[in-house]
Amino acid sequence: MDTISTDDVLAALKPIWTTKAETASRVRGRIEKVLDAAKAKGFREGENPARWRGHLDHLLPKPSKLARGHHPAMAYEQLPAFIADLRLREATAALALEFCILTAARSGEVLGMLWSEIDFDKKTWTVPAKRMKAGRQHRVPLSSRAVAILRQLEKLKTSDFVFAGQKRNRPLSNMAMDMMLRRTKVGDVTVHGFRSSFRDWAGNVSSFPREIVETALAHVIGDKAEQAYRRSDALDKRRKLMVRNPMQAGH
Repeated sequence: MDTISTDDVLAALKPIWTTKAETASRVRGRIEKVLDAAKAKGFREGENPARWRGHLDHLLPKPSKLARGHHPAMAYEQLPAFIADLRLREATAALALEFCILTAARSGEVLGMLWSEIDFDKKTWTVPAKRMKAGRQHRVPLSSRAVAILRQLEKLKTSDFVFAGQKRNRPLSNMAMDMMLRRTKVGDVTVHGFRSSFRDWAGNVSSFPREIVETALAHVIGDKAEQAYRRSDALDKRRKLMVRNPMQAGH
């Protein structure tokens, strides 16, 4: 541990830094945490060679300037059959994946979801700003099936997390949904790709305005001036959009 240098960190990151930007950024962060822990335990001294600010930011392109990797997506026409198959699998990961698809949310938002964020009366899930990519609170309208999944998990509630993991008061692993997706043997499809499936359906089939669809995906719309005047998150309109999408198969 005490011999790991900046050159070693760069050797690990450079092969994927421009081709797998999101993965590379996560890898860098994890290396930094491991080396911080090693220093805390007395296994190494000096500055952390995986530190971004004031160090690697001078040696690697900024993540914001890197092209995002393509996330293979399932054709929206295949979603009803896929959802039906998913519902036959008795596992929390299967419920988490279905909920993620039903809400067109990011996997991290779903896995980090707390019971305190759910309003069963209003059928909404409010994701706090600190867990959103754009740094803004996001309200998600819940379909009847999404609520049914939450009610099913509520009966087995053992944690503050809705999708509880095996470790006490910890959520499911961030690999749980990926592994479940692999077990369905649907080919080169990613969890994040289901957001693209939703976007494709909304753009090709539905008659909902683009801004409603983008808001459902928690994308930032327009410039700062337009955002300042946009007071509503169009929850009622988005609820109609989510209920009509093909991911609500069987409901």
